[in-house]
Amino acid sequence: MKLSRILIYTLVVFGPVVAYGQDTPYFTEKGVAVGGYDVVAYFTQQAAVKGSSNFSFSWDEVTWHFSSSENLNLFKEHPQRYAPQFGGWCAYGVSENHKSPTQPEAFTIVNEKLYLNYNQKVLKLWRSDTTRYIRQANAYWPALK
Repeated sequence: MKLSRILIYTLVVFGPVVAYGQDTPYFTEKGVAVGGYDVVAYFTQQAAVKGSSNFSFSWDEVTWHFSSSENLNLFKEHPQRYAPQFGGWCAYGVSENHKSPTQPEAFTIVNEKLYLNYNQKVLKLWRSDTTRYIRQANAYWPALK
């Protein structure tokens, strides 16, 4: 009986994360990276700005949405510069050796790189020691990718 409770708990807690398993190394929702948010806007406006399918671009087997043609063109010129680290998966989660979904509003830019996190609570934890978490995440990412 105790084993079945542990199994049920494990499925309830980790089931949603496992459900996000995808063939692409990018976290997508309905095939769109970063939940349709404009990754360029994180850099130019320091904000999470919803993109539009009117300004979309397919890169690295994923569709990306942008809030303007200017941001779309910036991304086309240098997609690696704007694409989130760790495929847009939760950077803190990757530092703990697992993939977790992200909320577009839970972001930081460190050394001109975009990092997304699971939620605001995890973002606060992430910001407490980004140097250590980035180092750990960089070590785990090749196998998680």
